[in-house]
Amino acid sequence: MKRTTSNKVTYLYDLMDAAYDAQLIAETSRKFGHVPIADRNGRGTDVVPMAPPEAERYKIRSCAERANSRLKEDFGASNVMVKGHSKVTLHLMLGVVVLFADQLLRLAG
Repeated sequence: MKRTTSNKVTYLYDLMDAAYDAQLIAETSRKFGHVPIADRNGRGTDVVPMAPPEAERYKIRSCAERANSRLKEDFGASNVMVKGHSKVTLHLMLGVVVLFADQLLRLAG
């Protein structure tokens, strides 16, 4: 979580995977007025499950991660072979359009 992001965008939650389940990170998140939601890392002990509202919010992160993964692995976002802001943006947005079309075809089929 960066301070510059907090200065530019208003958001309430910091959604993080288990690697960021640390007290210092949670305290920093709260200092900025955010609610930290990190997947629990038991570190060899029993893991306390998330509260139901936190678990629902964390699912949103998982959905975004799956979309990012598909863009990289299936639709060329991991190896952009063009230079320039507008060309890179076009390349990535075409990947988003194809991902959207693919999801529509999956729902229809």
